Amino acid sequence: MNLQDVSLFLAITETRSLTQAAKRLDVTPMAVSRRLASLEQELGTRLLQRTTRSVSLTQEGMEFLPYARALVDAETGAKALFSPTTQGASGLLRITAPTGFGRRNILPLVPGLLAANPKLNIDLQLGEDVVDIVGRGIDVAIRIAPLKNSNLIARKICDNPRIVCASPAYLHAFGHPQTLADLAEHNCLRLTSVPQWVFERDGEIISAAVEGRFSSDNVEGVRELCVQGLGLVQLTRWDVLKELNDGTLVEIVLADVRPQSLSIWAVLPTTRFLPLRVTTFIDTLKSSLTSPARD
Repeated sequence: MNLQDVSLFLAITETRSLTQAAKRLDVTPMAVSRRLASLEQELGTRLLQRTTRSVSLTQEGMEFLPYARALVDAETGAKALFSPTTQGASGLLRITAPTGFGRRNILPLVPGLLAANPKLNIDLQLGEDVVDIVGRGIDVAIRIAPLKNSNLIARKICDNPRIVCASPAYLHAFGHPQTLADLAEHNCLRLTSVPQWVFERDGEIISAAVEGRFSSDNVEGVRELCVQGLGLVQLTRWDVLKELNDGTLVEIVLADVRPQSLSIWAVLPTTRFLPLRVTTFIDTLKSSLTSPARD
């Protein structure tokens, strides 16, 4: 397989245009069309739907995309392996992560990663939506949720149970809930995306409807109001670890249920020819989260 044709295919998927891909590669649009046709003929399938105005991936193109990136990354890595000027990871590392977790736990790692890897660039996209990492060219997605079956590969970073907590001032004023039923007597600050609080009992998932006067789609919002003493909150441990350590929040252990077991995952489009930039980031994040100083 001609790797130049594979690189051309990637350029088209990134620009969504044969003309723009031709400009990027400094070739003619006719040459782009001809080389794309050659790649499709070699693979025996159509990778892109072309019209006069747009270019879009076929299902086969979507399936080939992570392999195409892996092939190009493998070539780049092989060349870098024997280059006397190579120092650390290189290329563009595309990461997506939940906003709150990304701000607290990934952004602080960026200066060190860039300093240690002079040829590395990082594109960090923060948001609560689960994005199509293959279609958007994401190298690694950090996700904190039970994972659904998919063709993606997931590597566990660390445990991250969903816990209930409150400020000492709130507990002093309104008392300490002892059981799941006691939550009905408290003001519960809720994430909009999590309408019910989730626990475990004897290996089964228990969902509880809770009431409160404030909800938000933002982790920082409910955490801040919880610190100010406005109510209880259920967040993952890493969302409130700093506050638990400094005593501004206290974990609440209920007698009849356990925290829901969640984990922090690094989700990858493929593990074949995994680029050094990806393994460097995953190892750095895992080291930072499992360091004794962070517990």
